[in-house]
Amino acid sequence: MTDNRSMLKNALTHLILIATAIILVFPFVWMVSGAFKAKLEAVKMPPQLLPSHWNFDNFKLIEHYFPLYRFLYNSVAVAIATTILQLFICAMAAYVFAKIPFKGRNVLFVLFLTTMMIPSQVTLVPLFILFSQTNLIDTYAGLILPGIFSAYGTFLMRQNIMTIPNELLEAAFMDGASYYKVFRTVILPLVKPTLAALTIFAFMSSWNNFLWPLIATNSKELMTLPLGLSKLQGKWSTEWNVLMAGNVVSFIPIFIVYLFAQRYFIKGMTMTGIK
Repeated sequence: MTDNRSMLKNALTHLILIATAIILVFPFVWMVSGAFKAKLEAVKMPPQLLPSHWNFDNFKLIEHYFPLYRFLYNSVAVAIATTILQLFICAMAAYVFAKIPFKGRNVLFVLFLTTMMIPSQVTLVPLFILFSQTNLIDTYAGLILPGIFSAYGTFLMRQNIMTIPNELLEAAFMDGASYYKVFRTVILPLVKPTLAALTIFAFMSSWNNFLWPLIATNSKELMTLPLGLSKLQGKWSTEWNVLMAGNVVSFIPIFIVYLFAQRYFIKGMTMTGIK
């Protein structure tokens, strides 16, 4: 009787997981399918899942709306630079908060975490004024700098660094290592999974950022891909097949990053204590 209940429970669990997976995956399947449909077929009623004819011209039509490869280059450059700088700064800050004692450390860390409760929209006006006064508007630096600081990223790294035994650091200090050398040779090699998890978060956040690039750029040469995708939506009508094709182009880099880092991503999330 117990075995039957256990089998029934497992079957129900798997059915719920399968149904949830289908619900989550279906929008992506619909997006990819729509990217290869003809204009009229994309709005056909009743809708059909797969296109009757795979149309690759939709990806070429994107160039008529905006310079795709220029915007793609800007997004890749900004996302990579922002991710690398954010990883370095968050890891250093987390090392200080986790392993270097100083007066008021815990209070300062709590105050640092409270910045997560402030909506990013609130800081847009003072940030724009600051960047305007420093001539950073419509520059690559102006697109990159606001994204290199992350309270969540620092918290994520700190949770992992706190699990590293102090004896390892003390042994390195006894061998004459400096704080920076301990950070580089002891801390960083042990937190690689968490760095991989933060890489995905940072890259995705920078890649999908729309509001700040909209405010911080004036010239078309510095616009990113999310700004270009907004141009695919017309004022009176929208070519949904072209819009879907643009979304597929935007989705591919994030998918590649996650594909190569998923093993470390899962391991990193478990090591930080966040369930």
